[in-house]
Amino acid sequence: MMLLVAVCLILIGSLFIYLMGRSYLRANAMRDWPVVECIILESSIEQRQHDPYSPQEFSHQVLYGYDWEGHSYTGKRISLRGVKWSSKGHGVDRSRASYPVGSIQRCHVNPDDPLVAVLELDSLAPLYSIWFPSLFVIGGLGILITAIRPRKTAR
Repeated sequence: MMLLVAVCLILIGSLFIYLMGRSYLRANAMRDWPVVECIILESSIEQRQHDPYSPQEFSHQVLYGYDWEGHSYTGKRISLRGVKWSSKGHGVDRSRASYPVGSIQRCHVNPDDPLVAVLELDSLAPLYSIWFPSLFVIGGLGILITAIRPRKTAR
């Protein structure tokens, strides 16, 4: 039984270390993307409600245009992680105020795929939090060593 618990802890911790490491590496790579000027073409707040018993949720939708190597593109992403939905409208209002229609902003363009551009870079926070799933791996290894180590018999 201890072996099963140890293996589960190691696998779950390792999975989250992998996912957080991948998020950090992607966010770090974005820092090398070239910055170009873009113009905000549309900026609106979208609403949704999953069912009559759930609260209304709000999201800031944006459309911007930018040029990359002589070609014109449009983008919709504020960040690479996608659209954030919130039941609190004030956060969405702040985001909308940051990107008013007609304003010139800085866009980060993926040089390998210029169709992908973002207004905000992803956070590097996964690297600062990777210690937590590491505790599961270390704990699982401790349990595993304890489970497979020969037991000392009393004389």
